[in-house]
Amino acid sequence: MTGPDHERRALVEVEERLRRRFPQLDATVVEAAVRLAHAEMTGPVRDFVPLLVERAARDRLAFALRDTPVAAS
Repeated sequence: MTGPDHERRALVEVEERLRRRFPQLDATVVEAAVRLAHAEMTGPVRDFVPLLVERAARDRLAFALRDTPVAAS
């Protein structure tokens, strides 16, 4: 299923997961963060390609560092 109703339900689920992950934050803060992130993603996709590329590359680099043995000094 796709469309606005499916997206709304998915966003509600995202918000619920984030509330469980960040129980120390007020629900309105989590809701605002989800709304802001959603608004950013509803713009032209090409506007976000550099940001998405940076995040993906950062995650890969962090993973590579985690698996690299530390040299003895």
